[in-house]
Amino acid sequence: MRNVLDKWYFAIGPIIIALLLIAGFKQSDIDDVIDYSGYKDPEVVIVAEEEEVEQPASVIQSNDSAVAKEEGVKYKIIQVVDGDTIRIEVDGVVESVRIIGMDTPEVVDPRKPVQCFGVEASNQAKKLLSSQTITLEIEESQGTRDKYRRLLGYIIMPDGRDFGTVMISSGYAYEYTYNTPYKKQSIYKQAQAEAREAELGLWSPETCSGSRDF
Repeated sequence: MRNVLDKWYFAIGPIIIALLLIAGFKQSDIDDVIDYSGYKDPEVVIVAEEEEVEQPASVIQSNDSAVAKEEGVKYKIIQVVDGDTIRIEVDGVVESVRIIGMDTPEVVDPRKPVQCFGVEASNQAKKLLSSQTITLEIEESQGTRDKYRRLLGYIIMPDGRDFGTVMISSGYAYEYTYNTPYKKQSIYKQAQAEAREAELGLWSPETCSGSRDF
């Protein structure tokens, strides 16, 4: 039954969004209503996903305080959603985390087809992070959450490496500044420049026939 619903949503979802746009809704208004982070393509997402339950504002605020104030705390990864989004458990609550400063081609956004090299980037993230215990590093300049109520932060892997730097430097992700500069921006941009010069991953002329849709 779940597979049928997934296929129905994938087929009908874009049509509903198109009708809302025709009716005069702005894309930003639609984005504020629809949480795309929970969508998944069953052929791409390998790790089983637990059903998300919307948490009361009091629980969210409590978790914000716990994450922001406790430095060096380890969190168990519950799921790697795609190349730049994971889910962790914080005080018994499963939270989505959007990684600051990096982006990967889309594989789970119902507004877009699966983008070239998105599956490879997602699988690389799963290889590096699945079932790992990581440190979440919050940055005040970016806020604690995005408009989808996902936590925002850097992921420090068990071996001490920064996940964003690893993904960008190997060509599986690219530097992405959402709104305001962030403290690792120069590091990520340098990592991207080096990966691009070496023609790694996304930057290889053989990847996507040299044509990138991001």
